[in-house]
Amino acid sequence: MVKKKSHEERHDESMPEKETTDNKTNTESDASGQQAPEGEPGAAVKSQAEEELLGKLTEMQDRYLRLSAEFDNYRKRTLREKIELSQSGSESAIKRLLPVIDDIDRAMISMRTSDDCKAVKEGLELIYSKINEYLIQNGVKVIDALNEPFNSDVHEAVTTVPVEDGKLKGVVIDVTQKGYTLNDKVIRFPKVVVGE
Repeated sequence: MVKKKSHEERHDESMPEKETTDNKTNTESDASGQQAPEGEPGAAVKSQAEEELLGKLTEMQDRYLRLSAEFDNYRKRTLREKIELSQSGSESAIKRLLPVIDDIDRAMISMRTSDDCKAVKEGLELIYSKINEYLIQNGVKVIDALNEPFNSDVHEAVTTVPVEDGKLKGVVIDVTQKGYTLNDKVIRFPKVVVGE
């Protein structure tokens, strides 16, 4: 007599086959690059790697924003310092010129009230020498142009005048306005008359 198997017994026998099939499916999905279902070791490793990458990305974005803000602050600070420096530089230059202006005021009063032209002339020469001294102290020099060969990098020709002497051709024969350099940089070109 053949004994019939109960439903539970049949179910237990079929279980190993199902597990084998499930294992085969998991292996195939791992090999194909698809994500394994949650709760499996492969899924935990992938999600951990994604979290690490996301953390690094967030850290890099934060670092970028901080550097950008620091650079912006640096730019604003240097611009402010530059403005303050130019203003204080102007202030210092004007303060050193004030005594010369005081001398000019006294000379103007003296010219109006005095009949002594010699004293007024001496006073003006003194003021002129003070101004020149001030300019020299600040790196300003007069460009010597008279009797020098004309140089378009340093001189500005106002006009040319025909000359009989061949040695004077291409030479500055008159200066109509002085030129100046500040620390060897031309700040005003001398206006000159050139022999032709």
